[in-house]
Amino acid sequence: MVLCYSFPMAKTKKKTLPPMERFDNYYINYYKDRWPSLKEALLKKSNPIELKSDLVEPYYMDEASIICANLLNIEEGDAVLDMCAAPGGKTLILASKLKGTGYLVSNDRSSKRRARLHSVINDHLIEEYRENIKVTAHDSTKWGIFEKNVYDKILLDAPCSSERHVLSTPSALELWTSNRPKHLSYQQFAMLAAALDAVKPGGYVLYSTCAITPQEDEEVIEKLFKKRKGKFELIDFDAEYSEKKKYGQIILPDTANGRGPLYFCLIKKMEEVEEENE
Repeated sequence: MVLCYSFPMAKTKKKTLPPMERFDNYYINYYKDRWPSLKEALLKKSNPIELKSDLVEPYYMDEASIICANLLNIEEGDAVLDMCAAPGGKTLILASKLKGTGYLVSNDRSSKRRARLHSVINDHLIEEYRENIKVTAHDSTKWGIFEKNVYDKILLDAPCSSERHVLSTPSALELWTSNRPKHLSYQQFAMLAAALDAVKPGGYVLYSTCAITPQEDEEVIEKLFKKRKGKFELIDFDAEYSEKKKYGQIILPDTANGRGPLYFCLIKKMEEVEEENE
């Protein structure tokens, strides 16, 4: 036990800042003078656009998410995994590109979100496109233990801080602390490492989040370089409305006319090299 000899009788209560002030202080550290304009853009209502290619009825989603999903370059016949699929917009894009060929695993651990995923698939895709989709409820952090080198393409739209939601939801803002991005980054890295195990050599993993903190974005990729050096390479690309980061790119609503936020990074698993016998 540590005793305070200077003020043995005094008990001081730690002052806590109001939720919005705590939030502002954290993000000003990253965005400096840009934060006020970015915050203002995040507080504005998003403007989803109509996704209708090969769909029974249109589905509305942020254009940044459509741009992101299209980066995975799905080809007919691919084996594809949508690792954290709900509510299902990106699954619709992947399924539309497969056109009923290959197969698509759409996964989400939450039963509530999975119910929404089932609804989106059934309401928006023709039967031919639905037949090759399997909805699962696995722990994505452990995927690589059970399926190694299985998928041609994997989309990991990882659970994240979702600052746009936090800012517009008083109850979420009240619960937010600066520890949240750090704790989420552990889970995000575990999922990304599992995705790298599950994708085939020569296959692709698209990592994305709707977070704006580097801890959940490029620092997750940086950790993968430290832990899986020589196992993958990053693929460069041009994405409309995006800003280049150290690793990957991000679409931010203050410079993309309300689109986003969305961070994405495209990863290619290196081919396995067989050692020659001497």
